[in-house]
Amino acid sequence: MELKDYYAILGVQPTDSLQTIKTAYRRLARKYHPDVSKESDAEARFKDLAEAWEVLKDDTRRAEYDAMWQHRNDPHFGHQQAGGQQHYDQQDFDDIFSSIFGQHARQQRRPARGRDIEIEVAVFLEETLEAHQRTIRYGLPEYNAFGLVERETPKTLNVKIPAGVGDGQRIRVKGQGAPGEAGGASGDLWLVIRIAPHPLFDISGHDLEIVAPVAPWEAALGAKITVPTLKESVLVTLPAGTQAGQRLRLKGKGLVNKQTTGDLYVVVNIVMPPKPDDATAALWQQLADAQATFQPRADWGKSHG
Repeated sequence: MELKDYYAILGVQPTDSLQTIKTAYRRLARKYHPDVSKESDAEARFKDLAEAWEVLKDDTRRAEYDAMWQHRNDPHFGHQQAGGQQHYDQQDFDDIFSSIFGQHARQQRRPARGRDIEIEVAVFLEETLEAHQRTIRYGLPEYNAFGLVERETPKTLNVKIPAGVGDGQRIRVKGQGAPGEAGGASGDLWLVIRIAPHPLFDISGHDLEIVAPVAPWEAALGAKITVPTLKESVLVTLPAGTQAGQRLRLKGKGLVNKQTTGDLYVVVNIVMPPKPDDATAALWQQLADAQATFQPRADWGKSHG
């Protein structure tokens, strides 16, 4: 039973924080996105990255995976006795299914519908704003008498990706799956949408969130800053006295669906300049003296009844 090293796939360590893992996933997923990467194994790498992130982003699943990885070399791993009942591993199930298909093959063949095929389609956030055509390539499996894939026939298909698709959404393309048996109907093709991570935007439903770096004087005095959206850049007014972490809402600048359009939230991140020289430090000291009555930690650490 193969257990993939998800940390190695993402190029991180098991002790790394979730934020470090998230950053690595975003960078690599962008690099190996099948639509932009020229690597021969880009599609496979992209799927492995998505699979690794799906497990490691969840604390519970990550803990379960870590436990499995720790015991992966245990000779009884995946094939143990529990409560007097035998637990089978994947090889045991493969043997059972092969036996079943073997019995089925000896029976008279009747028309049977072909199997459905499921493939993942990577989509950029920008592409979700409008419907667009995509050319996809996949293999039509041919099964032997035991129900196992003997070969695949390459197939190319033009499909329409509707506007407003979300991560994990499944789109059905009728009759484009595996061919039926003995004259049976073909199965369906299911497209599973995978939204490629964006270097700037986080997704929350149909809303987007972007962190905007702001200088201390811009936050204190107010300013107009340029903020990128999925379509264009817009000018946003920061009110005087803007606080770190404050969220500014840009209505209708999020993701779209058939019913509504989400919003874009700009999260303020106040960024300090580099270590000041003597002249700049003197100016900061003047500001500190002018605001001597301001106590940012006045209530810090006090218990509240």
